[in-house]
Amino acid sequence: MTYLKPRRSRLRSMLGLNKRTSKAGDDNMTLASDDNTEEIPETELSSTSSGTLSHNDGDDHDLLFEDPYSDVRERMEALSARDRARYASHEEEDQTKKTKQSAADKKQKKKTNHIELPLFAAYTTYLGYAVLIICGHVRDLFAKIIGQGRYLRQKTPYNSDNIHWYAPLLKSWENFYTRRLYHRIQDCFNRPIASSPAANIQVLERVSDDGNKTMRLLGTLDDLDNDKQRSNYMNGRTFVELSDGRVARSCLNLGSYNYLGFADDWQVTCRDEVLGSLEDLPVSSSSCRNEFGTTKLHREVEEIVAKFLGKEDALALNMGFNTNCTTIPALMGRGDLLISDELNHTSIVNGARASGAAIRIFRHNDTDHLEEILREAIVMGRPRTRRPWNKIMVIVEGIYSMEGEYCDLSNVVRVCKKYGAYVYLDEAHSIGAMGPTGRGCAEYCGVDTADIDIMMGTFTKSFGGMGGYIAASKDVISFLRRHCAGSSYHNSLSPVVCQQVISSFKVVMGEDGTNIGRKKIQALRDNSNYFRMKLEDMGLHVLGHYDSPVMPVMLYNPTKIAAFSRECFKRGLAVVVVGFPAVPILQSRARFCISAGHTREQLDHALEEIEEVADVLKLRYNVSTFG
Repeated sequence: MTYLKPRRSRLRSMLGLNKRTSKAGDDNMTLASDDNTEEIPETELSSTSSGTLSHNDGDDHDLLFEDPYSDVRERMEALSARDRARYASHEEEDQTKKTKQSAADKKQKKKTNHIELPLFAAYTTYLGYAVLIICGHVRDLFAKIIGQGRYLRQKTPYNSDNIHWYAPLLKSWENFYTRRLYHRIQDCFNRPIASSPAANIQVLERVSDDGNKTMRLLGTLDDLDNDKQRSNYMNGRTFVELSDGRVARSCLNLGSYNYLGFADDWQVTCRDEVLGSLEDLPVSSSSCRNEFGTTKLHREVEEIVAKFLGKEDALALNMGFNTNCTTIPALMGRGDLLISDELNHTSIVNGARASGAAIRIFRHNDTDHLEEILREAIVMGRPRTRRPWNKIMVIVEGIYSMEGEYCDLSNVVRVCKKYGAYVYLDEAHSIGAMGPTGRGCAEYCGVDTADIDIMMGTFTKSFGGMGGYIAASKDVISFLRRHCAGSSYHNSLSPVVCQQVISSFKVVMGEDGTNIGRKKIQALRDNSNYFRMKLEDMGLHVLGHYDSPVMPVMLYNPTKIAAFSRECFKRGLAVVVVGFPAVPILQSRARFCISAGHTREQLDHALEEIEEVADVLKLRYNVSTFG
């Protein structure tokens, strides 16, 4: 038995009072003109971010209204308004409803933001994987014939390594993929850092002595083989030597989830309160929430989250991934139906599978397909017995982390209310990063949070902490406190992290007595839209929507995954590249995550370097079939 009871009335307003719409070129989309925002004491702008920071006193009247993007403001706002009208407020659809649309027109409308895979890129991608797989099998064959190879199973004193007695622990294909494909580019992943994940980051150097099978830290310059190698490092423009002598590179960080820039100004915004929490509470409670793991800070975190989102109550958990993995099985079970977007995060997929509920998948952001599935589920009922489902829940994300697109939330809520299905919204990447006040996808799309049954989010992206939350009605949260494994069995969130979350929320909400939070939100939006606009101007295939801080750039060919990462790293850019199986085999990409801590000068420098790399690797698929 659960507390997700069927609603008796579903007549609540779909659009809340906070709905904001704008036409192309309307400057009212900027936060500076928000008439509903309370008057907050102004603070001096920092030289290290685009309109955020600090507590210094002084005459800041001139700096306050300085716009680093004044020369491109009109174009940025027009592009933002265009995407918002298409995918959030659906103003274009409202206009076209007045005229009849043919089936072809509707089909074309759905492909407005769709990027076609170039045929040349598809052929070369398949060819690249074929060559890698063939060469890998040939190398394995010769290694067995000659009895030498770094992946041959060696005799060890451990009984578990005796293949005559024990079955292989790994599947043959998974092991082959790791050995012959992943290890070739292993240096592009898992790079260790030696600084906070701010706009500028220090990345430790690694080397391999066995063809990338294993990686080790380089250490100091004395560990290099000769003076020529030392000279190459010392004369490099990105070389830095840490206080302990270790070698690192100073890079512009374009990969971390530091959306609101708390890693840049932590010393100003959060340090005193976070360190002060250690005077009263330990680093760890060493217990789960249902035993001795709840402190006053845990309660305060949950209260501030519920207040921020306009929900009755909230539950804070110690890991964002586990928030989905443990909450979904607690809410859903056998006899229930889960309907999930095809691009939902792995944590949602794992949670859905663990729940035991039946699962249906609808095409990404296609609410027409969602409605078809809901209608069929209600009419047909459960397989074989045709009995009605106990309950139906639709799960979507605010921002899809590998696509950079935000959810068509208003239409999802409309369809779910029409058919009596519950809505579960994952706002891991959208909370704090979207909406005029950072309240996420619901605020941005003009949806009342009362129409969203379960709101999930994390503290790792926008708030500089860790863990996740569930916000819902008091009955649902009370049920989850007892039945959710993340609350009943997992260690509770660290009190120090709780204080970090509280401090960052207060900044975002303006309760710290400054306007830093408002400036952070505006800076993130401006930086993201500017960077996306310039990437598109280069002719790159850029996924996603304006106002999203996530920008995937399509690479397609597997050989370009490592090449792009290494070329950017040489130029002092720390980027994230993604390949199969995290994305479909034909859709390898680089993913940029922009922060409020970036300045326009830093972004312009990054764009210059990326343009040079795009020329070298032939990535301009938007202007040429061959890149």
